[in-house]
Amino acid sequence: MIDSIICGNSTEILKTIPNEYAHAIISDIPYGINHDEWDVLHNNTNSALGGSSVAQTMGGALFKRRGKPLNGWSAADKKIPLEYQEWCETWAGEWLRVLKPGSSCLVFAGRRLAHRCTVALENAGFTFKDMLAWQKNTAPHRAQRISEIYKRRGDLKQAEAWDGWRVANLRPVFEPVLWFQKPYKTGGTIADNVLEYGVGAWSEQALLMFGNKGLNNPTHSNVLYFPHEKNDRGLHETQKPLKLMECLVSLTTQKNAVIIDPFAGSGTTCLAAFRQNRHYIGIEIDSNYVEVARKRILDDSAQLKIDGI
Repeated sequence: MIDSIICGNSTEILKTIPNEYAHAIISDIPYGINHDEWDVLHNNTNSALGGSSVAQTMGGALFKRRGKPLNGWSAADKKIPLEYQEWCETWAGEWLRVLKPGSSCLVFAGRRLAHRCTVALENAGFTFKDMLAWQKNTAPHRAQRISEIYKRRGDLKQAEAWDGWRVANLRPVFEPVLWFQKPYKTGGTIADNVLEYGVGAWSEQALLMFGNKGLNNPTHSNVLYFPHEKNDRGLHETQKPLKLMECLVSLTTQKNAVIIDPFAGSGTTCLAAFRQNRHYIGIEIDSNYVEVARKRILDDSAQLKIDGI
């Protein structure tokens, strides 16, 4: 199982991993915002969910699927945040069990429902340590000018009165990275835990060596600026920068540590672990992405041999 990408349901596969086995879990989990079929994590069957508007079908739109307004379209819409929390609770306990005391758990979660993920992991027994901000170099924006709506209605007076006002959100230039920690054992200190299990502290050198350009002091800031590079796109629609994942792997673990990613996607976390001399276990339910992840690591391994590293 070690150093492998496994195809299957992570909740079930995690049950086969021994207690206190891993040094960290680092994962970009589904955000529960209906981004695609795999991201629909609730029981709402509203027929408009995932459909498209006229503007979207004409092409050129930033988003191919129609989401839901924040106030929802039906009573069932109001249950989506709680159902997302309940989904997180189906696996949070297993995450806690497989980690060593003092281990870190770093979770990419969407801004809208990140608080539900936090509650789920706290309920499972994790301590919520911090929220990091991954600052992106690009972000789509679809906030509509409300004056244009009034113009289409022929209400030029209100269009003028509301000129410069928009609906929807500000440009989303950061994503939260939730940082949890498995409590270290009662009766000792965090310093004792570090000596016994090799986890519990974080490396300031990790922020320095990967070139973090976060705000203020980049070696201590909880704002991480890692833009997408050329090879960081095209394999998965929510693919994260490799340097960002290498930084997080190195921030929380030492060499030869075991990193688990229960939602491995195209394998960026596992590739980062491999490149930083850590062991990895990636779990992904989509067999196509499993093959992509395996190929990335094989190709990288072959290139390292060519380079003589």
